Amino acid sequence: MKVTVFGAHGLVGSLLTETLRREGEDVVAASRRSGVDICTGAGVAKALAGADVLVDVTDSPWYGDAELMYFFTRGTANLLEAARAAGVSQYVALSIVGVDQIPDSGYMRAKVAQEELIEESGLPYTIVRATQFHEFAPTIIDSLVVESDDDVDDVHDVRVPDALIQPIAADEVAAFLAEVVASPPRNHVSNVGGPEKITFAQMAREVLSLSHDDQRVVVDPTAKYFGATLKKDSLVTRDGAMLASITFG
Repeated sequence: MKVTVFGAHGLVGSLLTETLRREGEDVVAASRRSGVDICTGAGVAKALAGADVLVDVTDSPWYGDAELMYFFTRGTANLLEAARAAGVSQYVALSIVGVDQIPDSGYMRAKVAQEELIEESGLPYTIVRATQFHEFAPTIIDSLVVESDDDVDDVHDVRVPDALIQPIAADEVAAFLAEVVASPPRNHVSNVGGPEKITFAQMAREVLSLSHDDQRVVVDPTAKYFGATLKKDSLVTRDGAMLASITFG
């Protein structure tokens, strides 16, 4: 089977490419690094020539709301057009658990728009929604650091939402994607998450402990997740999801 992975040099893309090659698949690794630009369409058709499956694990290089929407809609439209022309048997896309539960996030709105384009394209597809990666936990915690109310000795707090998170190892996301690639199209969304639902406070304390950081962790109901308000279960799986095995920490 020939598989073209777009976004192949990112975290999950590189792991997936390695996994598929180890399993004997013929893999084309496509990314901006290899001269492929999904927004302009440059290199897309060549990368897809003869492919049986297209895997989209791309991520935007820009993070303004308008730029995110442009990347995920324009880029996906170009990939869908090229996939149709190439006659691929399945379009596999990586998305995020809870993507439709956080409407005040520009990133999540753009991913919802991407999913809708794929679902309405008429192409056989599988959308895999994964929970947040272990590897991104330090970045998430760094984004929640604020000056302490005491403002003494340059003290900072990590002010976390009163919500749950379900970290999953990127290796296990790649392994699940590889299983999807080798299977018939599901034509629906499949969810995969880490084995445990933990609080943001638990995750923060674990991350800080690993770096011997004594910043105070404060649960703050008004704390935002990259600018977005979370409900308790916005970012965790519901019944029927596949669960990974590697615990966080």
